[in-house]
Amino acid sequence: MENLGKSAVSPSTSDVHAVPIHVRLATSQDVSSLVPLLLRLKRLNEEFDPLLKVRPDAEANAKAVLEADLKDPKSVVLAAEGVGADKGKVVGVVRAQVRDRPFYAPELEGLICDIYLLPLYRRHGSGEFLLQEVSRHLKEKGAGIVTAEFPTQNEIAVKFYAKRGFRPIIAHHARSL
Repeated sequence: MENLGKSAVSPSTSDVHAVPIHVRLATSQDVSSLVPLLLRLKRLNEEFDPLLKVRPDAEANAKAVLEADLKDPKSVVLAAEGVGADKGKVVGVVRAQVRDRPFYAPELEGLICDIYLLPLYRRHGSGEFLLQEVSRHLKEKGAGIVTAEFPTQNEIAVKFYAKRGFRPIIAHHARSL
């Protein structure tokens, strides 16, 4: 599979404002760099709700999930690399899946399961660029709608997605047993 990457450029007029990341499809060689980023996200999620307690085996599970996603034709895993002095350093990850919607149209949904950037790379248009890239890949796989999954209490994520036209469509409630 060809692994073409794209560098981020601001969509504003003709001036080119570089965003400090390069995004490409992840490979199996990236797993060891992606696992710590995924774990950082899961630990952040844990701060939002005690029902999102990270398990002791989370690292092994993250590795297994990423390896499975990389082999799954319905999955998209992106690696974001820094540029300049950080060229080649993996600084972000996106995990997404195309799934069936048997009762609704469009029939295929692109679900963003995880999206994480190291703090130094945020607030420069990098998150927007990751969202554009994962959306493009999901559309190429047939998705007619893109959704995102994140903790309800994560107001930063709520605002990020709302600013980009996302709105709640399904509520997912939980309680301990």
